[in-house]
Amino acid sequence: MPSVIADDLVQPFQIDPFGLRGRLVRLGPLLDEILTRHAYPEPVAGILGEAIALAAALAGALKYDGVFTLQTKGDGPVHLLVADIASNGAVRGYAQYDEAKLAKAMAHGEVWGSVPRLLGAGYLAFTVDQGEHTDRYQGIVELQGASLAACAHHYFRQSEQVEAGLKVAVARLPDAEGVPRWRGGSLMVQRLPPEGEAPRREAAEEGWRRAVILMSSSTSAELVDPRLAPEALLFRLFHEDGVRVHRRHDLAARCRCSRERVEAVLRLLPAEERAAMKQDGRITVTCQFCSSAYGFDEAAINALVDS
Repeated sequence: MPSVIADDLVQPFQIDPFGLRGRLVRLGPLLDEILTRHAYPEPVAGILGEAIALAAALAGALKYDGVFTLQTKGDGPVHLLVADIASNGAVRGYAQYDEAKLAKAMAHGEVWGSVPRLLGAGYLAFTVDQGEHTDRYQGIVELQGASLAACAHHYFRQSEQVEAGLKVAVARLPDAEGVPRWRGGSLMVQRLPPEGEAPRREAAEEGWRRAVILMSSSTSAELVDPRLAPEALLFRLFHEDGVRVHRRHDLAARCRCSRERVEAVLRLLPAEERAAMKQDGRITVTCQFCSSAYGFDEAAINALVDS
């Protein structure tokens, strides 16, 4: 086993005898950077981490050239989660929460990872956006389940096209210097409706049930363990059924904001809205994802309008 285990990746795999495919997601520095950037309270950081790990697993199932976005909206303390994965591997995410509601929920017991306690009633949406000249795909399901993975299961149960098993884990573990760092992981096994003669369909059904049981036997500690290589975990779980891994996809914490994008938005705003945004003669726009701030003085604002 290598002394340095790869992190921040999607490891696709296939279980050949039963035509099953899947993805193992391992998140390390990427997740820690995103979650610590905003100094979220631990329950908020934890469920945002789960959203990012889940989004990476779901995005890996698709062939797209654009952005896959997972979003939740609810009436709980965490009223918004957004995690998106670009096809080039760029990952970002953020959360909006109510401090008073969160403190009240925490005072009444454990809230870690709990969709009912943290997100409340609302919806989970998956969106694939491939640009202005293509149709945008979106799937929406109610927030039904104890965890985000359970909510995604609910979505797949409603679909007649795909069956999938999911497992997600997030934890804060000490690094080599003893500093707590966020880590995350997810495991997804997927199959299409079985085809062929009855005996073949029965074998495929049995293989599917077996794969889900084996996937469920993986622990949260294994999914986030920095000492356990992704391929080693897959071999541990599925080696008896002939698991085969494919080329990894690297992920990186990288925002898509830029001064040019902010300028384009400001240019489209009505004059009265731009005026309302001014403070001491300046407009400052802060990215919700990465906290980068873009400032415009009076001259820069006038140049935007005149361009």
